[in-house]
Amino acid sequence: MKSLVRIFVLIFAFLIIWLYLDFSGNEPILIGEEGGQPEVDFTIGEEENANDDLTVELPDEGLMTLMGQSSKAVEAELGEPDRIDPSFEGYDWWIYNVSKDEYIQVGILENKVVTVFATGDKVDIEPFQIGQPSGEIYSSLFAETNIEIEHDGSVYRFELSEADLNMRPIVRIGDYFALLYLDKFTGTLSSVRLLDSVSLILLRPYEMVYRGELLVFDDFTEDEKEAINNGMEQQIKDISNVIRKRFDLNPLEWDDKTAEVALGHSIDMFESEAFSHTSEKYGELSDRLKAEEVAYLSAGENIAANYVDAPAVVEGWLNSKGHRDSLLNEQFTHIGVGVYEKQYTQNFIEKWGE
Repeated sequence: MKSLVRIFVLIFAFLIIWLYLDFSGNEPILIGEEGGQPEVDFTIGEEENANDDLTVELPDEGLMTLMGQSSKAVEAELGEPDRIDPSFEGYDWWIYNVSKDEYIQVGILENKVVTVFATGDKVDIEPFQIGQPSGEIYSSLFAETNIEIEHDGSVYRFELSEADLNMRPIVRIGDYFALLYLDKFTGTLSSVRLLDSVSLILLRPYEMVYRGELLVFDDFTEDEKEAINNGMEQQIKDISNVIRKRFDLNPLEWDDKTAEVALGHSIDMFESEAFSHTSEKYGELSDRLKAEEVAYLSAGENIAANYVDAPAVVEGWLNSKGHRDSLLNEQFTHIGVGVYEKQYTQNFIEKWGE
C-alpha cells in the first residue's frame, strides 16, 4: 500500500510541473515609443531657449561629478567594473553591481564618461535620492517639455508627451541632462539616467525632430549586436533584482534554459511580426518551457518592444500593472531574459524543487 501511495505522489509531482500558475497573459501590450525614426523640421533652432536660466548647478559630490571625467577617474572613484557591456550608442557600459541596494552603469566613450544610469536605495545621485517623492522633485526642479540641442551645425528637438512628464521627465544639471524614471504606483523616484548632449541625441528617449544631419551610430556586425543584446539581458536581470530588493523580495537567479526560451520568443516575435505571448509556431509559455524541459511550479512572462535599452524597458515594465505584478511576484525564484532587435522577453519561474 505504501508503495502505491509513493507512486501516486511521484506521478502527481511530475504532472504538477506542467500544471503551472500563469502570470503572463493579462497585461496590456507594452510597445515603447522611444528611439523612433525622427522627422525633419526646418523651423526649429531659430529661437533662443527660454529655459537656459532654469538650469540647476552641477553638485560637488555624488555620481554626477563623474560626468565628463576619464575612465581612470571612474576607477579611482568606483574601482574595477564587474563587467563591461557594449551598447548601441557606441559607448561601453561599465557595470557596477555593488549590491542589491546600489547598481550603477557608467557609459564611457573615447575614455570619457558620457552617461550614467543608477538605481538602488544607497546610490549617491545628488541632487536626487532614489525613493524621493515625485512631488518634492517637481516643486524644486523645472522639468522641460521641449529640449533643443545644437551639435555640429545641426539642431535636435525633443518633445515630451504628458506621459513622459509624468513618468520620465528630464531636467538640466549644469551642462548635462538628468532623465528621471518615476514609479507611478508609489509616486517616487525609481532611477536616474545622466546624459551629455550627444548621448541624449543618440539615445532618443523621446519623440525627436531635427534640422541638418541626423546623428546616428549604427555600424554593427552581427557578432557585435549579439554581444550588446547579451549585455542587456544581464542588465535586465540585475536591475530587476535591485527593484525586487526595494520591495523586500528575494533576488532571482539566472536560469540558462529559461533564458533560451525567452530569447527564442524574442526572435520569433521579430521574425513573425507578431507581438504576443502566444506564438503560432511554438505556442504558449507553458509549451515553450516544456519543449526546453524546464521544470517549474509557476511561471510568468513580460514582453516589450522598441524600448531603447535595458534600463528603459525595466522601468517600463515597472510602470505597467500586469508586468509589475510579474516582476514583483514573490513566488518566482529564477529568471531568463532574451533580447533581439528591440524585442524583449523576460521569463520568470518558480523552480521545481527550490
